[in-house]
Amino acid sequence: MVRIVRTDNGVWVDPTGKAAGRGAYLHDQRECWVRGLRGALGHALKAELTADDRARMEEFMNSLPLSEAEAGK
Repeated sequence: MVRIVRTDNGVWVDPTGKAAGRGAYLHDQRECWVRGLRGALGHALKAELTADDRARMEEFMNSLPLSEAEAGK
């Protein structure tokens, strides 16, 4: 599980899992991140993702390995 945290400075991936702020968790699978970025993540963090937040989350998502189902497409 990967922790994402909302701070006064935006939404960030929290590799330590201990950063102060409202947190949410996503699996380390791209399909979970795709669903999360459609709205569930913003809802869990009680915030609208800005364009910068979304770009950071998508950059991290793109670093994750493809699942077997995605790799076979």
